[in-house]
Amino acid sequence: MADVSNEFDYLRDKHRQLREQNPSALNLRTHRSISWIARAAALIDDDPDAAFIFSWIAFNAAYAKDMGDDPGSFARADFQKFFDALVLCDPKGRIGHEIWHHFEGVVAELLDNKYIFSSFWKFHNGDTQYDNWELRFENAKKAAQYAIEEQETAKLLSILFDRLYVLRNQLVHGGATWSSQVNRKQVRDGAELLLSLLPVFVDTMMSNPKEDWGAPYYPVVD
Repeated sequence: MADVSNEFDYLRDKHRQLREQNPSALNLRTHRSISWIARAAALIDDDPDAAFIFSWIAFNAAYAKDMGDDPGSFARADFQKFFDALVLCDPKGRIGHEIWHHFEGVVAELLDNKYIFSSFWKFHNGDTQYDNWELRFENAKKAAQYAIEEQETAKLLSILFDRLYVLRNQLVHGGATWSSQVNRKQVRDGAELLLSLLPVFVDTMMSNPKEDWGAPYYPVVD
């Protein structure tokens, strides 16, 4: 992950150059996110579980607002607003380039993985409303395919992060064994994808200080 290390150095230097002119809330968000990106990158080869979790913390640092006690669907709905803003502030299409080109195969595999589809688990946990999880899964894949065909980067990011959110829950809420051999490819793929996207997210945020990225819910308080 040498490229990520180089990206971290670039982000850290850019943050230092811009912190006097960028808003303090943006500085705090990006500073925190960069710190977790660096830690995740250091662990990706030896501990992809930890790398994924730390990458998700970096994502939270970049976007999260006060949404109560982990309300799930509300958190995921807020992803779309964040992704819309990022893509709008990314006229050169750097974010799209990552998902359309660098990680095209990984994205396809994640979208085709039922084990990170929330309706699959709701069905297996006895919720009869999700007896039709297979139909929901096929419809979700069709929506993703439409986003791919139309090059709707923000929409595809929202669908993709909905799947990664399920993976996040499996790890954070103890629904997986550390370093297990079962269904683990998605953990490494997810971590590597996050480590590719997050530096671009943070760079885009720092380059667009006039965008309202929101105030961190946990500011530095003396």
